[in-house]
Amino acid sequence: MQITVEGGSITGIEADTYVVPLAQGVRSLTGATAEVDLALGGVIATMLENGHIKGKSAEFTVLPAARRMKAKRVVVYGVGERSKLTTTTLRDRLGALGRSLRGIDAGRVAISLQETPTGVDADGSGQAAAEGLVLGLYRFDKHHTRDGDKPEHTLGDVTLVETSARRATQARRGAEAGVIVAEATNMMRDMANEPANLMTPTIIAARAQQMAAETGVECTVIERAEAERLKMGSFLSVSNGSIQPPKFIVLTYNGAKTRGRYVGLVGKGITFDTGGISLKPAEGMEAMKGDMSGAATVISAMSAIARLKLPVNVMAIAPCTENMPSGSATKPGDVVYAMDGQSIEVLNTDAEGRLVLADAIAYARANGCNTIVDVATLTGAIGVALGTVRMGAFTNNDRLYAEVEKAAEAAGERIWQFPMDSEYGEQIKSDVADLKNTGGRQAGSITAAKFLEAFAGDTPWVHLDIAGVMSASSDKGWMVKGMRGTPVRTLVEFVKARAK
Repeated sequence: MQITVEGGSITGIEADTYVVPLAQGVRSLTGATAEVDLALGGVIATMLENGHIKGKSAEFTVLPAARRMKAKRVVVYGVGERSKLTTTTLRDRLGALGRSLRGIDAGRVAISLQETPTGVDADGSGQAAAEGLVLGLYRFDKHHTRDGDKPEHTLGDVTLVETSARRATQARRGAEAGVIVAEATNMMRDMANEPANLMTPTIIAARAQQMAAETGVECTVIERAEAERLKMGSFLSVSNGSIQPPKFIVLTYNGAKTRGRYVGLVGKGITFDTGGISLKPAEGMEAMKGDMSGAATVISAMSAIARLKLPVNVMAIAPCTENMPSGSATKPGDVVYAMDGQSIEVLNTDAEGRLVLADAIAYARANGCNTIVDVATLTGAIGVALGTVRMGAFTNNDRLYAEVEKAAEAAGERIWQFPMDSEYGEQIKSDVADLKNTGGRQAGSITAAKFLEAFAGDTPWVHLDIAGVMSASSDKGWMVKGMRGTPVRTLVEFVKARAK
């Protein structure tokens, strides 16, 4: 599917299906909807008057095209109340619309963008619309061997139709960016949806190297021997029980005029998490293939940052390993040392994400990152606190958090800040080491963040716990059942804002 943007009359576009919007509560038709209605002899206006269509959100009405129209059919889709239109609802609407159009075998499609959020420029509307279409049409069905398990149809090329040539020029820029960001999000989804036997640390490293070669990003994969030389004892302690070799992936993008002073993006990369010696219950353990979502997020975000050619220096770090039980696995009570010299008592080997992130954050600080945002499916407690609606945020710098919050709002990925009072740090003080890797049941997400804060030091840092929003249980708006791809778009928006 290719997405293009044109301005002017929708009936002048060569397409199989014209799609026009209808807002809830309108009494008379305007713009492209009125234009198409005129060609249909007033059918839409009559249906509206008789209450057969109302413009409610997600309403989807298929009509045969008039004899002289270039299209075969017309779709009238409801956008809900105009006062409630936002870029988030536009993105959701286009995601659901894309799936519905695929379901009717709509072929080539022209979609009017006349109903867009008030106060949002055509650039923003074009980006949200393109993101919605690319994200909503995503499917992970590569391992299905029966045709009946896959969609019967595909959607052809899509033309987004703006009200004027000037707005079309603006929307075209937005749509091009939207496709890039959505494709990066789908890259993350592909990686996180794969079963763990087909997405090992070695395979993730190969994906990162391939992406880097395609986009001009520098890629370094630190192997076990080099990690030992760098004294990454915290990271390596998690890998001790697995026969899969650990891979510490570093991606470097030099978009600014001068090198140095990087924005650091760090992502947890546990390609399968059994809990190690502190073994998880068997029920639901298959979902732990997604415990590398943080690594997939920062790798995929870097692909979009490079394709957008953002003038910012960015370093993405993905410490990848399995967490497995075996005779060589780390044991509860063991003491390990991170690369910055801090000692850690490992009370629970299932609290392993913070162990790999400790060395990743320490590495980022040691290699020129003066700002760090880490992403991790870190704690089940975050899902208890926030459910599947928001990701949790923790920081040592409120100014940096405000930047991330603004980026999340622009991306339509909701966020919530948690407290980081010093008293929570008391829970992770160890009797035999500097820190212990768990502070118990109370305030579990906060104490996990306090652990990471010890490695961030005075570097401005934000931690995003995405365990609750890792996956979607059904198709809804831009989300598709399976891994969501959150927060790739937030990271890209954050870096883009840094470029201004």
